Amino acid sequence: MKRIDRSDKVRNGFHQAKWDEPIIFELSRKGERGIQVPRAEEEISARVGDGISAIPTGMKRRVPPLLPEISQPGVLRHFMRLSQETLGADVNIEIGQGTCTVKYSPKINDALARLPGMTALHPSQAEETVQGILEIIYKTDCIMREISGLDSFTFQPGSGSQGILTMASIIEKYFEEKGESEQRNEIITTLFSHPSDSAAPAVKGYKIIHILPDENGYPDFEAFKLAVSEKTAAFIVANPEDTGVYNPRVREFTALVHKKGGLCGYDQANANGLLGVTRAADAGFDMCFFNLHKTFSTPHGCGGPACGATGVTAKLVKYLPGPLVEQRGDKFVLNNTTTYDPVSVGKVRSFLGVAPVVLKAYSWIMSMGAEGLYEVAKVAVLNNNYMYKKLMEIECVDAPYIIGKQRIEQVRYTLEKMTSDTGITTGDIQRRMMDFGMHYWSSHHPFHVAEPMTLEPTETPSKEDLDEYIATLTQVFKEAYENPEIIRSAPNKSVCHRVDDSGVDDPRQWCITWRSYLKKTRPN
Repeated sequence: MKRIDRSDKVRNGFHQAKWDEPIIFELSRKGERGIQVPRAEEEISARVGDGISAIPTGMKRRVPPLLPEISQPGVLRHFMRLSQETLGADVNIEIGQGTCTVKYSPKINDALARLPGMTALHPSQAEETVQGILEIIYKTDCIMREISGLDSFTFQPGSGSQGILTMASIIEKYFEEKGESEQRNEIITTLFSHPSDSAAPAVKGYKIIHILPDENGYPDFEAFKLAVSEKTAAFIVANPEDTGVYNPRVREFTALVHKKGGLCGYDQANANGLLGVTRAADAGFDMCFFNLHKTFSTPHGCGGPACGATGVTAKLVKYLPGPLVEQRGDKFVLNNTTTYDPVSVGKVRSFLGVAPVVLKAYSWIMSMGAEGLYEVAKVAVLNNNYMYKKLMEIECVDAPYIIGKQRIEQVRYTLEKMTSDTGITTGDIQRRMMDFGMHYWSSHHPFHVAEPMTLEPTETPSKEDLDEYIATLTQVFKEAYENPEIIRSAPNKSVCHRVDDSGVDDPRQWCITWRSYLKKTRPN
């Protein structure tokens, strides 16, 4: 018998399932049921009635909800097929989602979040009946304080962008109370910080000033000095930026803003390479946020649910959204002081945020321990720089700035030479990587690095995983020079050939609900 040859690292035989699966509403058949609920026994009916008559008339639906009617096998087949048409961290080597920090999330944490003690909780329950989750939220707050050096955290923001919006709201309230809100109308950020660092303060009405990188890729300090003034409300920045370059002079930046009376907010959505290495407070920041669904492995949940844990120094605690969880003696209580205080930002989301996400983050942190978190940072940086060295050996790959120096957790590469040589773009490479079951992300638009490619390994992949991803990229780059048509026609082994995105900017083509789709596609 001949042994199977596994020497090739590239999965040339990959082909993803393609089911042309309808939307579940299209699978609905009137009267079909997944389960037949038995009629209530006579004794129960006698005591509680039919379960509907007691509901006030004004609260009753006039017509039943238009939910899909489908059998149990039909439901199972539908979602199994959808799962087969999906790539993700549990299926492929997830390196190509740079800035997103997609790491392996232990399934035991999901199992904990599914326990009846969690799923049956209601946020309006009395405090004495939810002491367990309040203790977990309080202890996660204490852990975040230790990691950041700040003094209090809220878990109410439902995303990193909402965490930034919360910081911008705190900035607004802080200067409103000082009577300087009219004067301080500018927020400074950097070109390679996350786009939400500009977008969220802009929503609050701030003028956004972007600091460009200097010739080495660091935020230009001379330009920064010219930008900071008595108009500056705050400096909001990611460090490292999306290039993977860490600004070692960040303390000088925050000190200058404080000298002019402004505040400093740290975007730590992705803190994977910094755990146990640097802290927000030590770098002079007044506030920061962590995406629990990134660094703390909760996981992403395909865009939600999420949590942008937002922390502040003591002088800003009174502006935080409430309630906050406190320990009083051996009890954990909700402190609503900031919830109703007009100087605070009030609520940014209902209740305490997404409690199961906090539970999963707490479980992951406790399983890792302090030394484990530091190990995460070291391995993530080691993996990134191993990949960086290997990819920079490929002739068509380059990375702007700090040539020869170490990056932190990710790198934004450029494929400009390949595009110049062959006409193949980074978007073409993205589509071709799907033919090997791989994700690949280019960059936020507009591209500030020509033909970008942003990769972030995290601590999860082994050396063999890294080598497989590098080998796949190497083959695709080789195809760009030797067989470009196979790239231009890609993807050919994915769920669909190409998505028609011609309608994304046309509201007439948007249907965010099934009812909206039926209405817009109704025959004339």
